[in-house]
Amino acid sequence: MKPFPLASKRAAYYEATDYLQQYPLDAASKDALECLDTAYRALAAVMFNFVPSSGHVGGSISSGRFVSHLIYKEMAYDLASPNRPEADIISYAAGHKALGMYALWALRDECARIAKPELLPKDVKNRLRLEDLLGFRHNKVQGTPLFVKFQAKPLGGHPEPSVPFVRVTTGASGVGDGSSVGLAIAAADVYGENGPVVHIIEGEGGLTAGRVSEALATAATAQIKNAVFHLDWNEASIETNQVTADGKTPGDYVQWTPCELFYIHDFNVIFVADGMDFAQIHAAQELLKTIPNHQPTAVVYRTVKGWKYGLEGKAAHGAGHKFCSPEFYAALAEFEEKFGEKFPAFEGDNTPENIEKHYWAFLETFRRGLEKHPQLCALLAKQLQERQSALENAGRKERPGAPDAQVLFTGQDPENAPAAFTFTPGDSHTTRGVLGDVLGYLNKESNGALMTASADLYGSTNAGNAAKPFAKGFFNAVSNPLSRSLAAGGICEDGMSAVCSGISAFGKHAGVASSYGAFVAFEHVAARLYAIGCQALKEAGQKTNSLILFNGHASLPTGEDGPTHADPQSLQLLQDNFPQGACITATPLEVDEIWPLVTKSLSLRPAVFAPFVVRPSQKLADRAALGMDPACACLKGVYYLHRAKRPDAGAVFVQGAGIGKVVTDGVLPRLKEENLDVNILYVSSRELFELLPEEEREVLVPARLRRVGMGLTDFTLPTMHAWLLSEKGRRHTLYPFKHSGYLGSAGAANIYKEAGMDAAGVIAAIKAYMNDLESSAW
Repeated sequence: MKPFPLASKRAAYYEATDYLQQYPLDAASKDALECLDTAYRALAAVMFNFVPSSGHVGGSISSGRFVSHLIYKEMAYDLASPNRPEADIISYAAGHKALGMYALWALRDECARIAKPELLPKDVKNRLRLEDLLGFRHNKVQGTPLFVKFQAKPLGGHPEPSVPFVRVTTGASGVGDGSSVGLAIAAADVYGENGPVVHIIEGEGGLTAGRVSEALATAATAQIKNAVFHLDWNEASIETNQVTADGKTPGDYVQWTPCELFYIHDFNVIFVADGMDFAQIHAAQELLKTIPNHQPTAVVYRTVKGWKYGLEGKAAHGAGHKFCSPEFYAALAEFEEKFGEKFPAFEGDNTPENIEKHYWAFLETFRRGLEKHPQLCALLAKQLQERQSALENAGRKERPGAPDAQVLFTGQDPENAPAAFTFTPGDSHTTRGVLGDVLGYLNKESNGALMTASADLYGSTNAGNAAKPFAKGFFNAVSNPLSRSLAAGGICEDGMSAVCSGISAFGKHAGVASSYGAFVAFEHVAARLYAIGCQALKEAGQKTNSLILFNGHASLPTGEDGPTHADPQSLQLLQDNFPQGACITATPLEVDEIWPLVTKSLSLRPAVFAPFVVRPSQKLADRAALGMDPACACLKGVYYLHRAKRPDAGAVFVQGAGIGKVVTDGVLPRLKEENLDVNILYVSSRELFELLPEEEREVLVPARLRRVGMGLTDFTLPTMHAWLLSEKGRRHTLYPFKHSGYLGSAGAANIYKEAGMDAAGVIAAIKAYMNDLESSAW
């Protein structure tokens, strides 16, 4: 039996113990970091104790030492300016370690406050203080006295960009890995070889999500050397102490070691045999800066979950000591001895006010303990000042011709399309092709601010048109840095959307993720997390860039591929699932609506913009001859394909380009001969309509029409509910699931016929609706 031969890699493997002499850690720094870690572990224990359901104390402890070394000894950043775009980034892809992140941030702030307050931001909103820990897992309506008195920040159970130095929302398994890789891609694009490093904190359990492999493939294939994973390998999850294989024992969940997983994806791997040893941590983090091969790197630390906490392994994963138990106080003894401060006993009832009072008394104990050690604080503050100097000395500048994303969101006139996007009635075009062309035009105008990923479908969806003005082939930081096309892991909507969200979050681009509309479900989680982050930033007064979900083959007109691909549910996954304004969907009927809808939607800076376009080529309707509103009417989200003569006529709401063409080609020309005097309205974007002032909405679509209307939709019945306010109207509505189950494989014409949504079926449905409307009270 032969060992399996691995293919050759660009990456390399190292062990930190081989570099201890080459990169020794000075004694003063080691002692300071040890003292800090004592305070950190105690603070993590206190936060878990006083905040119900705070969770994950064990993983916060096991990762604390290597993260501490990063923020005091390695990274180039400015404590006073959390939003500097050229600074290194630390990203907690393992969002469940938020407890530890907040504790480290607060201790860092406290050391600077004591020893070098000039290092701190002038605006308190850019700080995370000990006082802010009172907001851990509380929201803004928390009314306890000290939360209000200190104006504590609400701190989510997983990281959000409302917290200083947090760039992306993380927590859903694997999404933070992809969005962090997206940050690294964007940083590499803007700053080139000297770009910011994105340090990604993760655990081995977090690596098991499939979208993580997609993100790793993306980073390694594009040779993103500034993406560095720091892997807390403690083998413990909620239910097992053997998550992965370890070389001797099979894993309960997966049969790789983290080193193997990263190396097989062409990451450099630095193995730290004892991830609790600052000397090995230092050697590894110094070594990673010297690796010359331009591959991303993973530093894998073998750690102990819940180290010195009194509970280890899975027992410390999502739980900890009972409230103010002897075991809890025992976990604080090392701090009390080293810092000369004793924590108070808890007295009284477990009311929120009394718990908060004692929680603050414990936090004040940390403050007094640190104030008793000015030399420790001075040394740590000096190292923070050195991190600031490292950033200044790096001299990072945007490359010539760097992207300018603001051009995407300002300066475009939705009502005056460039000549390339004015069309002649009767000519054939595809909405997917024109959508790609419009994005390509905006990409050129913005110096390449749109970075596009497609699930191996660039030519099919026409998302490739968005990158056409730039270098051919896939983006590679070494060999093809000016390409705007990402090889995002291959056929990988999950990881692709997460990567694109990180690209948008960096602030210099907008990520475009493209696939069939049927697979937007894979992209929904990353889009939702991105929208949560954008909300936090907007509440802080910051501008955000959109994530674009390019749904290139939407719904029934993809009928040849069958029900697996011609999915009508895709629109429903986005509508009503985001706060108002956070997501704008668009369902253009004709190609002359693409420019207005894209530019208008982007000008509103939604977190997510999701256009749904169809595969078949279609002839452009003669709007004037058919009595349709002009194309720019689509900007209001709904417009008239036909206006009834009678003031008491009913209304048919049409949604989707496929059924829309059935109406324009087969129904509108026959209205007169069929004696159908009815209003027919097309829905181009529900969200654009709902963002109009109420008075304007009522003029455009009187409430009476919604009370008596019926619908025709390529999507599901719930996507019609906002337009149809009566049960009768909904019963008359035609939609793909109405008469059968999932529709079979065929060309679009036969798919609509099977659904009863061809021209004959539509006319019959409208007649039945009008008869019912005239014969009964609604």
